[in-house]
Amino acid sequence: MNQSYPQVEKKYWHGLFVLAILTLLVWLAYFSLRPDYKLHVNFYDVGQGDAIFIKTYQGNQVLIDGGPDGAVLRKLGHDLPFYDRAIDLLVLTHPHADHAAGLIEVLKRYKVKRALLTGVNYDSQTYKRFLELLKEKQVETLTARAGQKIYLDDSTIMYVLFPFADLRGRNFKDMNQTSIVVKLSFGRTDFLFTGDAGKENERSLLAAGFGLASEILKAGHHGSRFSTSEEFLDSVHPEFAVISAGRGNRYGHPHEEVLELFQRKGIEYLRTDERGDVRMQSDGSGIEAF
Repeated sequence: MNQSYPQVEKKYWHGLFVLAILTLLVWLAYFSLRPDYKLHVNFYDVGQGDAIFIKTYQGNQVLIDGGPDGAVLRKLGHDLPFYDRAIDLLVLTHPHADHAAGLIEVLKRYKVKRALLTGVNYDSQTYKRFLELLKEKQVETLTARAGQKIYLDDSTIMYVLFPFADLRGRNFKDMNQTSIVVKLSFGRTDFLFTGDAGKENERSLLAAGFGLASEILKAGHHGSRFSTSEEFLDSVHPEFAVISAGRGNRYGHPHEEVLELFQRKGIEYLRTDERGDVRMQSDGSGIEAF
């Protein structure tokens, strides 16, 4: 009696099963990568640090800062499918470890196409390793300077507002004052990201006459009293302010003076140390926060 037919039939059904699984994975990849034509901005809770993930309406992906450790990888792993390892633009606002350290892990595990940074001198092993990885991975590097326009897609533009000069190779006593400030525009909605910029930077931006008005303000320096002046806030006139700070941090961020200022101005503030991740999306005409 011929015993080959059951074996052939078993292989046949096994092949169909594998094909079905592969087909399912292809469709899952298609639907998960297909853009929903909204701008998504996620302010990650990474403790005492900044990490902001942006997905444009056409699906391009941007990461502004990476927090103090590898926590950003868990956040990205939650928002991106396992097979998506592309970051179209990485922004390091300034070299302090609470913004730079997590980017080292991102560079190791993701394909980063471009990076925007100031190139200032800073004697830190974390920052040096970050710069080394940019070279090793052959990442295209852009030097931030006011006036630049970075088109993230057909309708999403990142405007560089600060620094005013090329800072490559320069030394500074206070790295916070070198923070990149960018404005993200999509339709009639705007986000202003300030890194750890202080009141001195804010005065410079006001004097430069930039259009700062934005629906969303990422509060400077984790809600420090040395950022977010009343004059600056009046110019930005945000609906929401997002504060990235760690629970029970030793700096006392966010400071009560800043919170009181937001309350007095009728600005709703959202804190990562209280809410965890702050997620927003825009259709170009309005913003939802959740």
